[in-house]
Amino acid sequence: MAGGKHGHKHRHHGAHGPTGTQIVVSCFRGPWNDVIWDRPNAVFIDSLVAIGYDFSTAHAIGERVCRDEALVGNPDGMRETMLRIYRDRASHRKHNY
Repeated sequence: MAGGKHGHKHRHHGAHGPTGTQIVVSCFRGPWNDVIWDRPNAVFIDSLVAIGYDFSTAHAIGERVCRDEALVGNPDGMRETMLRIYRDRASHRKHNY
């Protein structure tokens, strides 16, 4: 199958915050066209925690980005969505960079 064992794919896309801190947008993509199995990879969550989000917020952001059907196969859209979330002043980061 395409995409390796069982057809599962991992997607990694970077987005940089204003200080150059890299957010690694990385999603597990399931074998179907639907987003049934799609979820954020640990590296995505960890990079959000590293820039100041608490774990539950980081996980919620990862779910939002990885499970958006409009962003499947759209790395530029994933990057722009993550940058928009990052720039939102109402975010729940513990500190701003």
